[in-house]
Amino acid sequence: MTESPDGGVHVAEAGAGGDPVLLLHGIGGSAESFAAQIPALAGRYRVLAWDAPGYGRSADLAGPPGIEGYAEIAARVLRGRGAAPAHVVGVSWGGVIAARLAADHPGLVRSLVLASSSRGSGRDPGRAAAMRSRAEELARLGPAAFAARRAPRLVSPKAPAELVERVRTVMAAAIRLPGYAHAAASMAEADLTPVLGRVAAPALVIAGTEDEVTGPEESEAIASAIPGARLALVPAAGHAVNQERPGPFNSLLKEFLP
Repeated sequence: MTESPDGGVHVAEAGAGGDPVLLLHGIGGSAESFAAQIPALAGRYRVLAWDAPGYGRSADLAGPPGIEGYAEIAARVLRGRGAAPAHVVGVSWGGVIAARLAADHPGLVRSLVLASSSRGSGRDPGRAAAMRSRAEELARLGPAAFAARRAPRLVSPKAPAELVERVRTVMAAAIRLPGYAHAAASMAEADLTPVLGRVAAPALVIAGTEDEVTGPEESEAIASAIPGARLALVPAAGHAVNQERPGPFNSLLKEFLP
């Protein structure tokens, strides 16, 4: 695997050839969140996984870009690396960015996978306020304690302790201010309801049956809003479905991606 910065955005790349696949992590993750997907896809595809701006090894942004801004940055990464059009896989917050990327830049997205995603917290004032409050919580607790508090919610109730610890470790190493605050603000403002109908790429929507963060119902709504989208549910999986159930998740990717 090679790692390099693109205009301040750190991108891990693996695979010798094939169509490019861009992996966009959730609000508490990094490229490391896809540790089980990168090697599984690298034999057939050119895999790129970013640390979102303000996360992990990527540089901080001067101000909050909003979901549209994150999508524009992802578009620049694809163009800058000669990796367009790409299959784009977004998990949670990364799925909101991916959907916006597909709607705003249809020529850059060959296909779209949205896992544990949502239409944005801007659809509900209470959810928007809760999302904005996360930055204050992170500032008060620090990354380690913040991650320890949130990680158990991202997996199913019967998930093994080692999985919770892995999710916690990735989160604690990835998040910081102001990057996390910018991400939370983008979610608090986002409502993709009028946007999803513009997605023209073939789309697969994945949800864990035990996701208590966004929930399977939200994935069902997303799949209904995207023309021709397919919905797949992964049993015994929480919000971090790609980390908790990598076998079934990877099988769905390989079945869907051409």
